[in-house]
Amino acid sequence: MKILKNQFLNYFVLSFTLALFLVSCSKQENKYDASRGLKTVADFPIGTAIQIKKLLNDPQLKQLEIENFNSITSDRDMKMNRITPSEGVYNWGTIDTILQFAQENKQRLFGHNLIWHSSTPEWVETKGAKDSVWLAKFMKEYIQTYVGRYKGKVAAWDVVNEAFDTEGGEYRKTFWYTNLGKSYIEKAFVYAHEIDPKAILFYNDFNIERDSLKLNAVLDMVNEFKQKGVPISGIGFQMHIRMDTPDEIIEKSLEKAAATGLQIHLSEVDIIFNKHNDTQNGGVQIYQELTDEMKKEQAEKYKNLVLIYRRTVPKAQQFGITFWNFNDRDTWINPFFNLKDWPTIFDDKLSPKPAYFGFKEALEQEMK
Repeated sequence: MKILKNQFLNYFVLSFTLALFLVSCSKQENKYDASRGLKTVADFPIGTAIQIKKLLNDPQLKQLEIENFNSITSDRDMKMNRITPSEGVYNWGTIDTILQFAQENKQRLFGHNLIWHSSTPEWVETKGAKDSVWLAKFMKEYIQTYVGRYKGKVAAWDVVNEAFDTEGGEYRKTFWYTNLGKSYIEKAFVYAHEIDPKAILFYNDFNIERDSLKLNAVLDMVNEFKQKGVPISGIGFQMHIRMDTPDEIIEKSLEKAAATGLQIHLSEVDIIFNKHNDTQNGGVQIYQELTDEMKKEQAEKYKNLVLIYRRTVPKAQQFGITFWNFNDRDTWINPFFNLKDWPTIFDDKLSPKPAYFGFKEALEQEMK
């Protein structure tokens, strides 16, 4: 009996020690390693959108950005209303600062964006609505002045952003569409290519990962461009998704887009728990606090997204994955939709969440 008791005690001690070891290993795996940030374990570029002034004035934010990302996008300072706020005026200073930061830290600079209805300056709308001939000329001059200035320095551009309705397959009746017709889209690509033939040129939109009608309309446009020789290089999936967006739908959408042969960019990634109707202040607050279980589920969602991208998009077409700000403190989601949400991979104190480690695990996982 004594021997059995000793054997049981030894077994218990061994089991307990093994359990502690496994817990320790698990914790060690989820310990942030500054020397092995996301960019070091990925075989495609990992990017983030930033506000350059905030980045440069926050040493911790800056350090995290440098450690994890090798591609950088400005979330607002490269849009038309910032570049030419009044007629005849071009503001290049902020872009030059972003470019300098990117070059110093060996990061790819991505240009977001050239033509987007929501960032069109009021003076352009006022004058263009009265004179479509002037507007067509302005668009060409603006694109070629802008792209030409940063030729060979900005690697790629979102040439046109969100040209389709929020839902379904109709073109959005924007200021540009109303005054120039849908041809403004293909002309924008032609003008950008003329001035910088080596630049990679994207069409970028949201909801195309889950709205098949909208995705099919975008793909129809892309295929039409290819047939006509319009120089389009890639499709940007903004990928502002919810936790309840089915992985199967995302995978099927990426598969259909990859079939075009174009590069695929997950261009503005974040994953929210709550809901919204895609309009400003249209948030629906369902969750009041972020629980440990929710964190684990979000980590799994981020992991799945990376794995879907890696197995669905051929290597040569993987332009990369870009976060639209990488921490909950600076996310655009909360102020825009009037929500309290936690959609990114770092928390509001700039600590890595389980989502960070889930994302990283998927980058490291060996693919069959």
